[in-house]
Amino acid sequence: MLLRLTYLGLTNTFALLRLLPMSNRDRDVEILVLRHQIAVLQRQLGDTQVRFSPADRALLAALLHRLPRQTLHQLRLLVRPDTILRWHRDLLRRRHARASRPKRPGRPRTILSIRVLVLRLAKENPSWGYRRIHGELLVLGIKIAASTVWQILTDARIDPAPQRASSTWAQFLRSQSDALLACDFFETVTLTGARMYVLAVIEHAQRRIRILGTTPHPTAEWVTQAARNLVMDLEHAGCSARFLIRDRDGKFPHLFDVILADAGIQVVLSGVQMPRMNSIVERWIQTCRHELLDRTLIWNQRHLLHALRQYEQFYNNHRPHQGIANARPLQPLPMPITTQAQTSQLDIRRHPCLGGILNEYHHAA
Repeated sequence: MLLRLTYLGLTNTFALLRLLPMSNRDRDVEILVLRHQIAVLQRQLGDTQVRFSPADRALLAALLHRLPRQTLHQLRLLVRPDTILRWHRDLLRRRHARASRPKRPGRPRTILSIRVLVLRLAKENPSWGYRRIHGELLVLGIKIAASTVWQILTDARIDPAPQRASSTWAQFLRSQSDALLACDFFETVTLTGARMYVLAVIEHAQRRIRILGTTPHPTAEWVTQAARNLVMDLEHAGCSARFLIRDRDGKFPHLFDVILADAGIQVVLSGVQMPRMNSIVERWIQTCRHELLDRTLIWNQRHLLHALRQYEQFYNNHRPHQGIANARPLQPLPMPITTQAQTSQLDIRRHPCLGGILNEYHHAA
């Protein structure tokens, strides 16, 4: 707008200089011609309004605001005289607003460390409202207004006054992960066309997977024996699981739940057509298909069980898991390399598994 206004000012200045050598008669004739041209344009436009740019409004307001209202009514203008005066008032109002605007509006922003702490308290305690967080900050010796806590949570799109009297399913899984198991059946097809069923159990906390077996016919006796083997395996590993999540598949007999209940493990059934309630094991099944079953040809049941055992060992001892900070279920993360000499002389060896379908990498001895 400023560049446009400068251009209009210069062109009108040169037009004024052009009028100086003209006689009064010539100027009067030009004025009559211009008035007639405006009348022709108004007649052609009809009810259509003429659009003025902000620069045009500023220039007309600057040139005509000093003329009396009676004189403005005598001029042949495309707008009413009241509109010209309103444009001038708007110019003065905006100029006054810019001059009155403080250089540093409002109070200074809350320092970053306090904002991060507020968001951390809200994340770690989802049932806390902004008043509860404000009280916790006062206990820690951090004095800020409760409205400031409300604004920080609102800016982060966190409800400052949550209504969360009951826990969600995701919160239950996180809070009880140390005592949770999940199991499910999945199927695959061999080269001969035989359909094989695999029963797997996973620990929520450590992401440790257990392959309970494979069978072409998951009878009640076979599933019951798999439950007994699982109980003995958990007792041998010292696992203190209290809940096992499974779907409502008819392959699980009633005796399966009874055996687990005798061992102190309560069976929790997922909802109908709600795979997210058993998302941990469903995600592992997808991973197993993507990394193993979709990349190898299964000859028979023995070959399938061998491949799954190899993958179970790879999954529990080597593969990192994002759900547990990229650790491994049975192997903690090693100490990071801190010296530049060791980093510059890395000697990493590859150990292929299952014919190179899976690869493990280790430092050379």
